[in-house]
Order: sequence, then structure tokens, then C-alpha cells
Amino acid sequence: MSVEVTWWGHATVTVEDSGVRVLTDPLFVRRLAHLRRRRGALPPAEAARADVVLVSHLHADHLHPASLARLAPGTRLVVPHGATAAVPGLRRVAAARALRVTELRAGEECAAGALTVRAVSAAHDGRRLPYGPRRVPALGYVVSGAARTYFAGDTGLFEEMAEEVGPCEVALLPVGGWGPFLGHGHLDARRAAQAAVRLAPGCAVPVHYGTYWPIGMDAVRPHEFHAPGQEFERQMALLAPEVTVHRLGHGESVRPKVV
Repeated sequence: MSVEVTWWGHATVTVEDSGVRVLTDPLFVRRLAHLRRRRGALPPAEAARADVVLVSHLHADHLHPASLARLAPGTRLVVPHGATAAVPGLRRVAAARALRVTELRAGEECAAGALTVRAVSAAHDGRRLPYGPRRVPALGYVVSGAARTYFAGDTGLFEEMAEEVGPCEVALLPVGGWGPFLGHGHLDARRAAQAAVRLAPGCAVPVHYGTYWPIGMDAVRPHEFHAPGQEFERQMALLAPEVTVHRLGHGESVRPKVV
């Protein structure tokens, strides 16, 4: 049974496995605060069609209530434990759309049709200021069906990454960001390649780059916006040439070879 991966931009990906459509961190807007979509058309209506939606953490470019409002009523929504209490907008859209919200901690899992979704740790500060003084930990997810697909969300490298994730055939790895500087808790192209060395997937898809950029910063280190996908490919050729890299354009799909 084939697995299909479609990248819609930023951290928004559809993974279709065993007849189940999984959507990650949906963001379907042209502008978000000071960010503007600079590459790729807005995802079409079909991008919001999903059986289960995974939200990795509470930052506004990953948990976006207006984008979640495009989901069909009754869609399963998986979020980090404490997210519903921390974000009023999430509570409102979940009630309005009758979304079936499941909260997970790292190590916990839930069923999604023929798939199993397991939450894993992420090295990223997932708080959504100014809501909630308590921290809601960021997560990654491993989706298991015909393939095991790791969606990293936003994360830095951490010692237990390979152990927590376990064997995987497909790795969706962030390789950039939305500004000219990446702080702690992020992967750039080189660190993402180092993560891939540890994970040893069959293939890797770079995400979280080349979509949104701050307004007025077009001339500030533009290579940080354009280059991460190609640089990830270069680093992978050096560090893990046995891993196939699928660098997708916005809206493009691939059916990875799953052994």
C-alpha cells in the first residue's frame, strides 16, 4: 500500500497512508501578523480535507485557529496536553466545528483509523504568549501505518531523539524558519541532516522553510529564506547519502519508496 506526502508550505503537510489523510500544523493564510507568504499559492480547499490533524505546538504559525476552522465538522484534532486550556481560540473553534480533540503527552498514542499516532518529545519552547503562564510542551509525532512517518514539528537536536522516534521510513524535518536568524530549539539545514543521520530514515522531506518571511525584510540575508532546502540536500549528500531526499515545491507530492 502506497504512502503519499504533499507539502503545502511551512510545516503544513498531508500524509496519506492506508487510506487515512493526516494533516500537520495547518496554516492557510497569506499573512500572519508580520509574516507574509512569499512562495507558493495558498493551499487549495482540498488541503483542509483530513481524517486527523496533528498540531505540534502552540506557536501561532503552527496552531492557527482560523485555519483549523476550515476543517470539516467532527475532524479528529491531536494537540499537546494542556493546549485546549491554554488557547481560548482553540476552544472556540473546536466547539464551533465540533472537532474531536485528543490531547497527548510525549509517549502517549491514539488510534486514527488504520493508523497509530504516537507523540514524541521536541526540544522547542512551545508556549503561546500571552496565554497561559504554564508551559505546554512541544511535540513531534510518529504516524504508523504502511510506513512509519516522523513529523518533527519544530525542534532542536536532542540526545534521545532517535531512541524516542524509533525506526522510521519517512522523516519530515524542519530545515529553516521564517526569519533571518534561528534561535535555540530549531533545526537548520545542517542540524536537520545530523538529525537524519541519527534517525536513519529511508527518505527525508525538508519542510518549514521558504514560505513565510517578515514584511520589509526581503533584502536581509535572503539566502536564509531561499537556500535551506538545497543546503539540506547538500548536507545529506555529505552526511547520509543513503537517505533519499525529496525536496518538494509548494503543493507537490511524492510517493516515497517504502520497504
